[in-house]
Amino acid sequence: MKRIIKNVVVLGSGVMGSRIACHFANIGCQVSLLDIVPKELTEKEKSKNLTLKDRQVRNRIADENLKSTLKAKPSPIYHKSFTSRIRTGNFEDNMDWLKDSDWTIEVVVENIDIKKIVFDKVEEFRKPGTLITTNTSGIPIHSMLEGRSEDFQAHFCGTHFFNPPRYLQLLEIVPSEKTKPEVIDFLMHYGDLYLGKTPVLCKDTPSFIANRIGVFSIMAIFKLMKELDLTIEEIDSLTGPITGKPKSATFRTSDVVGIDTLVKVATNNYNSCPDDEQREIMVIPDFVNKLVEKNWLGDKTGQGFYKKSKDEKGKRIILTLDLDTFEYREKKKAKFGSVGAAKAIDSLPERIKSLHYAKDKAGEFLRKLSYYIFAYSSNRIPEISDELYKIDDAMRAGFGWELGPFETWDILGVEKFVAKMEEVGFKPAEWVKEMLKAGFTSFYKIENGIKKYYDQNSQSYKNIPGKEAFIILDNLRSNAPVWKNSGTTLHDIGDGVLNLEFQTKMNSIGSEVLEGIVKSIEIAEKDFAGLVIGNDGQHFSAGANLALILMLAVEQEWDELDMAVRQFQNTTMRIRYSAVPVVVAPHGMTLGGGCETCLHADKVVASAETYIGLVEVGVGLIPAGGGTKEMALRASDTYEKDKVELPELQKRFLAIGQATVATSAHEAFDIGIFRKGIDDVVINPNRVIANAKAAVLEMVQMGYVQPIERKDIKVLGRSALSSLLIGINSFKLGGYISEHDQKIAEKLAYVLCGGDLSRPMEVSEQYLLNLEREAFLSLCGEKKTLERIQSILNTGKPLRN
Repeated sequence: MKRIIKNVVVLGSGVMGSRIACHFANIGCQVSLLDIVPKELTEKEKSKNLTLKDRQVRNRIADENLKSTLKAKPSPIYHKSFTSRIRTGNFEDNMDWLKDSDWTIEVVVENIDIKKIVFDKVEEFRKPGTLITTNTSGIPIHSMLEGRSEDFQAHFCGTHFFNPPRYLQLLEIVPSEKTKPEVIDFLMHYGDLYLGKTPVLCKDTPSFIANRIGVFSIMAIFKLMKELDLTIEEIDSLTGPITGKPKSATFRTSDVVGIDTLVKVATNNYNSCPDDEQREIMVIPDFVNKLVEKNWLGDKTGQGFYKKSKDEKGKRIILTLDLDTFEYREKKKAKFGSVGAAKAIDSLPERIKSLHYAKDKAGEFLRKLSYYIFAYSSNRIPEISDELYKIDDAMRAGFGWELGPFETWDILGVEKFVAKMEEVGFKPAEWVKEMLKAGFTSFYKIENGIKKYYDQNSQSYKNIPGKEAFIILDNLRSNAPVWKNSGTTLHDIGDGVLNLEFQTKMNSIGSEVLEGIVKSIEIAEKDFAGLVIGNDGQHFSAGANLALILMLAVEQEWDELDMAVRQFQNTTMRIRYSAVPVVVAPHGMTLGGGCETCLHADKVVASAETYIGLVEVGVGLIPAGGGTKEMALRASDTYEKDKVELPELQKRFLAIGQATVATSAHEAFDIGIFRKGIDDVVINPNRVIANAKAAVLEMVQMGYVQPIERKDIKVLGRSALSSLLIGINSFKLGGYISEHDQKIAEKLAYVLCGGDLSRPMEVSEQYLLNLEREAFLSLCGEKKTLERIQSILNTGKPLRN
């Protein structure tokens, strides 16, 4: 049966329900968000003479929850216009909407009796054959089937989203024994392709996979913190980005999730798993119980392990809870020699090895924590999963770990770590020892660019299912690259298509990356069909190498700086005017020079989570890798005869002048960076490079022809320049911008208008590139620009000057 999802009904509008509704709206579904009817009027409703029969009162709970969710930062919605796809209602008046629903998702309070009441109503209105799922995080799926019809049971499944659903990729699919296999297959496929998730098929066991392992790891950390006498700051310094974990690390994550939520999951795991060998670790520590007693539950109550406050000057500060005194104090910087040394190691696997084998307390903590997690994860097979890769997938997608437990164990050496674990009394599962005894020394291996996992039942390596549609560059590292330099690697990704991967710090663009782009195009033009520029890093590119710009400007090496800017401009023009199609595949931060790379591509295939913009003004410069030129060109292409042209130019002037960054790929169309009808958005980030490759092949098949350099760009000259200058001056007089900001804005306006021309005329791209480069170089000579660059290199934040 072919199943199409057009209409989705979400039952329950709380934190999760409203965010799940937003994510279905993100992908184009019509969503109905329902909740209970209020029993009492608010004072505001009374003042308006409303009654409990009025629609706005009856829908108030769903309305207010949705409004609250839409105000959240970061936003749960890709584009504000997508909110029109969500309508609100209530359980008494609007359950008949289920008659048109293709998928109904229950997200009410975690109480099985309440869920059963809701399901009774669902049975009255639900169309047979449609999907009905629950977002429960802990109630057994099979326990919800009592009294349900056969059709309900056959189409019922757990679909556990992680909060926030837009940003966390995990979707745990938890069927019962009655769920039809085709329903499971559909949910796995839809979760990947349409919702952009990493769907993980779970057994119906307590807390499923991610929360079982993730909460255990947090409870193990609590135990080790006391055992090794470590502070909150010290723990968070070791369980954050330095070891491939989220920036929120352990205690900030606990505050965000809610300490009461953490307690509920840990308690549920303790009560539901009497045979768990590490059950006692799930006993809630006294200091956590004390936090719950005081109602210090984290962000939801304003304080938890951390607390926002202000110092005597009114500046916002973050205080840390001292677990000995239970008083908040100023944060103390954690100091470990091993961490200082590890910060210089860019490679995460090498950094993890360095830290784990360190001789200080940091090394001891990480080793012991890994002993706990490795032993626990291995002993959960086959209890919670028959396949080890599902545990790794769940931890990466649900908890934001860059590497799952078994992937990390491989890095540290399976046999070596088993021996160390057993020395200190930790017992990995018997199947791990049997694996080693049979001559298999790792949980994963890569064969012909395909990652395989060890299957303990067959004692062999098997392909990871569902990954066939992905191109994972890490899996190609065992192949000889087509070409490589210190900052890039050129991969053959099949069917005559190449992929250029940036490999610098933050994927910043310096001379080695520019060389890589030009060389890749040369190779593609000679022997291949086309080129994709994309990578699997955390971000596509943070922009140009500011350290190089600062060094050349401080030393007044103006000829060198001019040459560097020309090289950047020539490279982006080479992207634009290559003889083969070039598709850029951005994701994450795509700023400055990274954005300019996209602007010159034949096509952009972007992850929905692409945060893109021309941000050079923030460091006192203007875009000079062709970005300012390209915005003038795109403004010109919108000009129509007998219509006012200045508003289109102003729009692009503000996008650059305010350093606007789109907070999703969809927003990038609004600010003129992506082009409607040309550039594409992909929901699942794992599919971006594969889709970009498909776009290259499609252009080849359609008969790609090298474009001709533009010489017909209409610039507006003095008439537009004077209007922009008046606006800039007004902002300066109003105190909204500094004198230095004014200078930057005037340079930007000059370039976008084509200079101080007496009348509008058509110019070439090279003409605008020359203006762009001259303006950039002149701003590099400004003392305040150099101060801003130095500030952002030191702190990540530009000075306000």
